[in-house]
Amino acid sequence: MSQRTLRAPASLWIFLAVLGPLLVCALAVPLRDDIANTNVALVLVLVIVAAAALGSRGAGFLAAASAAVWFDLLLTAPFNRLTITDRNDVETTVLLLAIGLGVTELAQWGRRASARATQDEGYLAGVRDTAEAVARGGSAGNIVDEVGAQLTRLLNLRRCQFQYGVAGLGDPARLQPDGTVLHHGVPWDVERAGLPTDGEIELLVESGGMLQGRYLCVATPDSRPSLAQRLVAVTLASQVGSALR
Repeated sequence: MSQRTLRAPASLWIFLAVLGPLLVCALAVPLRDDIANTNVALVLVLVIVAAAALGSRGAGFLAAASAAVWFDLLLTAPFNRLTITDRNDVETTVLLLAIGLGVTELAQWGRRASARATQDEGYLAGVRDTAEAVARGGSAGNIVDEVGAQLTRLLNLRRCQFQYGVAGLGDPARLQPDGTVLHHGVPWDVERAGLPTDGEIELLVESGGMLQGRYLCVATPDSRPSLAQRLVAVTLASQVGSALR
């Protein structure tokens, strides 16, 4: 079962994030004279980790807050009041909340890192497939079209078309070999502003220093490709150049 399946629906994990700590604390109430509160806190941490890892950041935060509240109400004197008189219990409650928030952020970081790794693997697969097509002597027209489709997905474009043997016509913005974007000859901050949307962006296709053509790209308003994505786009264009020479 995939993580995505486990995380859906989100509302279920929110519900369990609130209810889980309550159940743990309620089960510990009859045993609170026999077990240390720190041991219960460790169990609560496991509940928070599960909510953060399988749910969302919101579920993790709610689980941490719920654990701290129910731990205070049910397991620290005076009972059934949001008041703690024992210093050790105060420290345990504060640590429980802090650790809960910390593991939630770590879970989110791990999820983002996993998503980036999967995304990068997809980029490399596209480059590899194109290189293999060039090596096999595949149809240049098919390679041009396939790379155009890959660029559309990679850069989140509205449109991407190829023109043979043309560069600079109409003074479009240009995606440079180093991944930077020039707009009217001035470097454009893609990370902050996204790709320019007031016109087309050209990506030159060259081979052995000879211009073969260009891709003309029209970005969507929310297109903010990373430098790594832009460099992959340049690599794909260079492979098209190899197919056209």
